Amino acid sequence: MALSDAPLLRALRGDRPDTAPIWFMRQAGRSLPEYRELRVGTKMLDACLDPETAAEITLQPVRRHGVDAGIFFSDIVVPLKIAGVEVEIEPGRGPVFADPVRTADDVTRITRIPASEIAEKAEPIREAVRLTTAELHPQGIPLIGFAGAPFTLAAYLVEGGPSKEHMRARAMMHADPDSWHRLAGWLSEVSAAFLAAQVDAGASAVQLFDSWAGSLARADYREFVAPHSKAALAGVASVPRIHFGVGTGPFLADMTLDGSADAVGVDWRLPLDQAAEIVGPDTTLQGNIDPAMLQAPWPVLARHVRDVVAAGDAARAHVVNLGHGVPPDTDPEVLTRIVELVHSL
Repeated sequence: MALSDAPLLRALRGDRPDTAPIWFMRQAGRSLPEYRELRVGTKMLDACLDPETAAEITLQPVRRHGVDAGIFFSDIVVPLKIAGVEVEIEPGRGPVFADPVRTADDVTRITRIPASEIAEKAEPIREAVRLTTAELHPQGIPLIGFAGAPFTLAAYLVEGGPSKEHMRARAMMHADPDSWHRLAGWLSEVSAAFLAAQVDAGASAVQLFDSWAGSLARADYREFVAPHSKAALAGVASVPRIHFGVGTGPFLADMTLDGSADAVGVDWRLPLDQAAEIVGPDTTLQGNIDPAMLQAPWPVLARHVRDVVAAGDAARAHVVNLGHGVPPDTDPEVLTRIVELVHSL
C-alpha cells in the first residue's frame, strides 16, 4: 500500500477508508514490558534524545498491536531542553523547571533564546524519525509527529512543574497580558520548529497536544491561547494536523483553529455524534474510548468500542483512539484486541 493511501492519512483528509484507522495516545510507553526493559537505567529525556532508543520505543507498539500509525516517542519539554532550558522529568511527578517563568523579566530572559536554535540542535530528533520511518514507510504505515501546545508548555514553565489548576499561568494572562503573549508567542515558535524538524525527516502528520487547555474558560482560550496554537501549526501545513486537548468540550469548535486543524481529538466526556455537530462537516474527529474502560471485562469494553465507532459515523471521518493516553497499568493484550475489533468492523 502506498503511504498516501494509508487509512490514517485518508481519514485525516476527510476520506473514509473501509475500516476506521486506530492508534493510541501513549501507545509507546509504560504499558509495554519491552519498553520498561529498554528504559532500565535511562532517564526519560535521555531516552527521547537518543535516536536509536526513541525510534525503537516508537516502533514497539506498532509491531505489537498492529495499529495504523506510529506516534513519535518524545516529551513536550524536549524542544525546551534542546533550546537550553534547564528541565528534568522527575519520576512520579513530571517535568520540573529550575527557573520558573513568572515575571516580565523572566519572560524576557527565556524568550531571548532564538526558537531557530531548535532547528539547529534537533538532529537527534531528525535521525530518530528517519530510523523510524525506514521501518514504517515500506509497510505503508505513517508516523505522527508530536509537540506540546503553547498553553500546556507555558503552564509547566510558569508553575515550575505539574499543577492541577494552573493558577499562576491563568493569572498571568490577566495580570500581565503582554508578558503572556510574548511567552506564548515564543512557545508557538518552539513547537512549530519541533514539529517541522519531524516533518522534514519524514513524519506524515502531526498532533499538537494541549493537555491542560480544559482548565480554561472559553473566552480565555479564544483570546490568550487559540492564536498561538494556530501559529504553532502554521509551519507544518504540508501535512495533516491533529489538535487534541482534555476537557475541551465547552470550546471544541474553537479547537479547529479556524480550519488549521484537519482533525480534533475528543476526550471521553463528549459523544462523537455530538462532537460532529459542534465541529461541522469539514473536520475529522479522533477518539474517544474511555481509558478507564480498558479495565472493564472484555464484553463491556467491546460494546463501548462498538458504540464509539458507531458514533464516529456522524463525522466526515473518524480516527479511533482513546480519549486520553494509555494508563501505565493497562494490559497490552487488551489494546491488541481493540485494534483487531476495530479492524473487523
